[in-house]
Amino acid sequence: MTILEAIILGAVQGLTEFLPVSSSGHLVLLQQLMHIEAPSLFFDTMLHVGTLLAVFVVLWPDIWALLRQPIQPLTSFLVLATLPTVIVALFLRDFIETFFESSNFLGIAFLITGIALFVAEYISKRPGRFRSDLELNGRDALLVGIMQSIALLPGISRSGFTVAAALSCRLERGFAARFSFLLSIPAIIGAVIFQVQELPDKVSLSLYSMPIIAGTFTAAVVGFISIKIMLKLIQEHSLRIFACYTVILGIVLLIYREY
Repeated sequence: MTILEAIILGAVQGLTEFLPVSSSGHLVLLQQLMHIEAPSLFFDTMLHVGTLLAVFVVLWPDIWALLRQPIQPLTSFLVLATLPTVIVALFLRDFIETFFESSNFLGIAFLITGIALFVAEYISKRPGRFRSDLELNGRDALLVGIMQSIALLPGISRSGFTVAAALSCRLERGFAARFSFLLSIPAIIGAVIFQVQELPDKVSLSLYSMPIIAGTFTAAVVGFISIKIMLKLIQEHSLRIFACYTVILGIVLLIYREY
């Protein structure tokens, strides 16, 4: 992998991680289209580290509030929402990794993401009031967590699925996005821990250190911009444009696979 290729993938990661279109799906697709030979899971994880830095910068007030007072309901709900992802990652990790080796599943996954966004927008537009962060409960957190665990598959958007779940629970749109982004922190840290354990076997530091640094830095910068855009967009606009995009992309990939 060249530094330019790493920068391109980093930019795609930073842009798509927080938009509900699946960063992992776009990375797998781009790596195959560009014929990039890379330690895809580890490189993908390092790009997520870059976006993790962006989360810390943008949501630092929320994170600092949790660090100052860790014993609070929001902390408990974040832990509860993280548990399904931990369980799936521990017991189905090898199965999930096989999906990153081929783009055959991507078309279906993008379609599923689009449908989830359409359903969430439909539910959120129904008459009734939205619930604030103070009204978040364990059932809401568990549903969001289950949706995040499904999004371990490439093409299934983590931000899309978690925001869709939160909106379906009638949570206020701005808080739905913030909760989704905060939930990405333990998920990314867990992925990094898994990948670092296998680093000596999967990655040659002499060959990949500079591209990884370039990709991670690019993902952090673009991710920062992407979070800012998404936080404003989800409060003021519909997610249907992303639903349409992922559905169309999914259909195109399915047609392409047939031919």
